[in-house]
Amino acid sequence: MAENLLKGKLGIITGALDENSIAWKAALKAHEQGAKFVLTNAPIAMRMGAIKELADHCKTIVIPADATSLEDIEKLYAESKEYLGGNFDFLLHSIGMSPNIRKGRSYGDLNYDWMNKSYDVSAISFHKMMHVAEKMDVLNEWSSIVGLSYIAAQRVYPFYTDMADAKALLESIARGYGYRLGKMKKVRVNTISQSPTKTTAGTGIGGFDAFFNFADKMSPLGNASAEACADYIITLFSDLTRFVTMQNLFHDGGYSTTGISEELMEQFKDL
Repeated sequence: MAENLLKGKLGIITGALDENSIAWKAALKAHEQGAKFVLTNAPIAMRMGAIKELADHCKTIVIPADATSLEDIEKLYAESKEYLGGNFDFLLHSIGMSPNIRKGRSYGDLNYDWMNKSYDVSAISFHKMMHVAEKMDVLNEWSSIVGLSYIAAQRVYPFYTDMADAKALLESIARGYGYRLGKMKKVRVNTISQSPTKTTAGTGIGGFDAFFNFADKMSPLGNASAEACADYIITLFSDLTRFVTMQNLFHDGGYSTTGISEELMEQFKDL
């Protein structure tokens, strides 16, 4: 990748939990490419991870914030703008959580209070981040906002239960706010549908290993790694993708458009 793609750019990266997370790797890449940014995560998530080590490496600070709280987002933006010395050129929304999945509840037996929590954390927080950014006018022209999605937003994956609905909402919000912010300040908003990835969140889903292997056999290029996804995020933050907006972009080695692979046909031919 070319050097200094993000030189002079300022931003916020959410959701870096540990070295396995996509947001963590995106922060490392953004730092390498010359960006200056603030890291943030929910206070409870910060106690679980090692985000302060990442901040030290990237020569930045961590500002705790609950992305479901408008007040916390306002505080995050105000403190980040003061620290960075200007408005933002990029925002990464890498936030997702389902209490129903954590508790093993099936799609036909969801706890609706938990379901609403899934929506709020995993999707509505994306809307809130852009809503507050608009009201506070903290986005530069031609800035880039990226959210992380998954193909279950568009196809059925039984193990993904209410997170599939949350991701569908996330992608809809990207289109709605992408249009609004594009008209206002030429801000672009996109989501990335990443391959199944061995992050802390991903591996917590039942049957993950089996599906990871299935997707790898289906994809002509194989599953995309978290590091490769971070590279893709950097291109979306850069000026090279100024006219890409309101898109859900598949980053999955070709899985999303492969009907069946030769490897799987071979596996099932004698059944």
